[in-house]
Amino acid sequence: MQTSFTLAQLADPGIREAEKILRACVHCGFCTATCPTYVILGDELDSPRGRIYQIKDMLENDRPASAAVTRHLDRCLSCLACMTTCPSGVHYMHLVDHARVHVERTHRRPWPDRMLRAVLARVLPYPGRFRLALLAAGVARPFARLMPARLRAMLELAPRRLPPVGGIDRPGVWPAEAASRRARVALLSGCAQTVLAPSINEATVRLLNRAGVEVVVAEGAGCCGSLTHHMGKEDLALASARANIAAWSKEAEGAGLDAVIVNTSGCGTTVKDYGFLFRDDPDWSDRARKVSGLGRDVTEFLAEIGLPPLRPEFRRLRVAYHSACSLQHGQRVGEQPKALLASAGFEVVDVPEGHLCCGSAGTYNILQPGLARELRDRKVANIESQAPDVIAAGNIGCMTQIATGTAIPVVHTVELLDWATGGPRPAALSRLA
Repeated sequence: MQTSFTLAQLADPGIREAEKILRACVHCGFCTATCPTYVILGDELDSPRGRIYQIKDMLENDRPASAAVTRHLDRCLSCLACMTTCPSGVHYMHLVDHARVHVERTHRRPWPDRMLRAVLARVLPYPGRFRLALLAAGVARPFARLMPARLRAMLELAPRRLPPVGGIDRPGVWPAEAASRRARVALLSGCAQTVLAPSINEATVRLLNRAGVEVVVAEGAGCCGSLTHHMGKEDLALASARANIAAWSKEAEGAGLDAVIVNTSGCGTTVKDYGFLFRDDPDWSDRARKVSGLGRDVTEFLAEIGLPPLRPEFRRLRVAYHSACSLQHGQRVGEQPKALLASAGFEVVDVPEGHLCCGSAGTYNILQPGLARELRDRKVANIESQAPDVIAAGNIGCMTQIATGTAIPVVHTVELLDWATGGPRPAALSRLA
């Protein structure tokens, strides 16, 4: 794609990177076939190629984002299926992220939109605030029909009962069970997941300890920054990233780290991108690059070191594996989770249209409830066509989204692997015979 940025514009590192990405696009349109919003809406402006044209026009002419461009960018899930499909290597993720920052800085949204986004940015990344918000949701639920669509969507996603506070939600060290320690890793305990499903972190620590891995939750580490990053709130996102980089760098320079383990794939994609986010920051670029190099999805790491021995009485189940977009497209981790589940004794089945997003996408199912619901229903129909006993996924957002549309139990991949190697039966499976 030809561009016409001025030399003055190209002096900006963000514009310079955007221009490089734009020039890689050859207009082939392969991306439209795998874009969820284009598949549903059939509008070229809601395809990756269409959004690329709009971003190019906006940035080249140095104009504020219009309401129309903002609407089409807001409809993008950042599922990154287009990047998997693209034969030219267009790094759409970095381009759309830059465009969202531009939107946030130059476009004034209607006040209800501004308020909702501000609340999400200031509540979801903080477990204490998020827990209080979910408790308040229980009070508001009887009045859901009187509320706007976005607030109704929030209440639909909120669990009716909160699990107790988990034991892996504060700094600590969990030593390896094996006689000789094989590795030492930091675990990103996360934010929303620690409130919605603390059992995931607990299963992760048990499984890694059983495999001979010491696990540390570092002092000062917290939200990865992805929720605010994808809303264009750059300052908040970078502040979260800096806190993690500082915490994990201290551990790496002290007792040492072999990996930074992430069990929420949306977070993992962002952690692995820290090096890019701080590429022009002389104070943080080196540490950020090293932390990105340590980033591993939990299944990616387990595929490298191997599972602990299986318990002999373990029961075989038919598992539909939902490959989260951030894992299969963002991190290109596709086969490892399925291979681990199969090696643990499960019958693993692929989901038709597995490349299409479930509609969760961070805060997307709140900010775009109509499109998110349509994508969820399509995903659930494809999953149910395989008649599984259980659905496995590697991202809490996907798990929450899919669970609102089906009665089939939804569990994290690591919970099944923990159960298969001696851990407790996942609570979601209690109603299975």
